[in-house]
Amino acid sequence: MTGPKVGVALGSGSSRGWAHIGVLQALGDAGIPVHCVAGTSIGAYVGAIYAAGDLDRLAEFALSMDWKKVLSYMDLVFPKSGFIQGKRIRELLAINTAATDFRDLHLPTAVIATDLYTGERLEIRSGPLFPAIRASVSVPGVVTPVKVGSRWLVDGGLVDPVPVSAVRNLGADVVIAVDLTTTLVSKIHPREKPSDHHPEEISELISSEKRALIHRLLVQYGETSERLRRIFNQWVRREEKSPHLLDIMGSTVNIMQKQIAEMNLSASPPDVLIQPQLGDLKMFDFDQAERSIREGYDRTLEQVPRIKALLREETARPVRPTGDAVPAGTTPARPQ
Repeated sequence: MTGPKVGVALGSGSSRGWAHIGVLQALGDAGIPVHCVAGTSIGAYVGAIYAAGDLDRLAEFALSMDWKKVLSYMDLVFPKSGFIQGKRIRELLAINTAATDFRDLHLPTAVIATDLYTGERLEIRSGPLFPAIRASVSVPGVVTPVKVGSRWLVDGGLVDPVPVSAVRNLGADVVIAVDLTTTLVSKIHPREKPSDHHPEEISELISSEKRALIHRLLVQYGETSERLRRIFNQWVRREEKSPHLLDIMGSTVNIMQKQIAEMNLSASPPDVLIQPQLGDLKMFDFDQAERSIREGYDRTLEQVPRIKALLREETARPVRPTGDAVPAGTTPARPQ
């Protein structure tokens, strides 16, 4: 008797997407086979590499990332249609897998993208791998869109942040979805204590007019300069830095995708929903892989008993004719 097919929907989430590695590792360690995968944005990237059989290679790469490496993969351009040109995304794919086409993948795989002008949701399942992934990760305004055929394509997260329906379309009996849009909060890192500032330091966090005022006071009241500097540092500590432009754009996209994900998951709920709690990570915090992978792993282990129970239930169901469909529980052969 063959078992049910398990499909995994890997959602969008920028740097939080390293959690997908932990999710897939945990499923493997628990002996839960995956028969098909669909991904949006970072989920498409991780999903395709997983389907190629190169998850360990990707995990090693992710754990090696530091902030300097993150910056090195950002080919910044004058923002005509995006801040990042995206040419180095090809390199990010090539260094982690030899697969170049959907035919090279061991599992049926779908990549979600959006037509920039029509808003149409696209499920890409065949053809060259790089253009599909390049399109799916192209966050509007951040990464330049990519032209595929006659279409300009962008991030699939605009219409389907957690592609549950795409996994069902691939024939999954049990769908495990990974939603990275929960707890979207900005972590406030504490500023230095006033005593941490050097006595001669005049912070650049405030306007030049205020700095000039402080300088004049320090000159005029030299004998009380230490006290003034302490007061000044307390003043600086209370002032809030405004968020950077990319942070604003990233948060805007996250908020939008969170709302869309909630609607889509309500309309087409998965059998199991995994929600790693990584909402404080910003768009480009790819140097936080160890934490993200661990969070994805731990959250998945919590769901393993439920997943196995569902698989037992599906196995116990009467077998219905499936025509020429691939038998459930078997790893599909590579498409020819």
